[in-house]
Amino acid sequence: MDLTDSGTTVSLITAVVLLAGILGVVIPVLPGLLLCWLAVLFWALLGDAGTGRWVVLALATVVAAGGTVVKYLWPGKRLKSTGVPTSSMLAGGVLGVVGFFVVPVVGLVLGFILGLWLAERVRLGPGQAWPSTREALGAVGLSLLVEFAAALAVAVIWVFGLLAT
Repeated sequence: MDLTDSGTTVSLITAVVLLAGILGVVIPVLPGLLLCWLAVLFWALLGDAGTGRWVVLALATVVAAGGTVVKYLWPGKRLKSTGVPTSSMLAGGVLGVVGFFVVPVVGLVLGFILGLWLAERVRLGPGQAWPSTREALGAVGLSLLVEFAAALAVAVIWVFGLLAT
């Protein structure tokens, strides 16, 4: 691998950013899917892959945009059907942000769960708070899964594009 070749360097940087983006889906600090798309954009703009790079960028854009839309619509519809209100999700988000700064690494997730559970406990009472929270967590997990699949799809599109061009 000759790193003095600009195409190789751009491809290597793209691969590292794609990996960071895929990890960013799981680690809530990084904007995972956005990083993956930006990596492919970087490769398309600066790489020496010919005209095929624009096809790869277009496919990656369609997958990333579709993944982003589905990531919000599908779990949102599931949440609406279970009856978890936006105010409970907002309470979870606020405590998640607080938890992010209080407890390193896992504070965002713990704070979100605690905030959601507390809001549901106030709304529904102690007996119904946990089942409602579990339903909301299932929807959040679905959102995470959709984003992860889209990030992996963008990476696979780039790898095939890299091999084909």
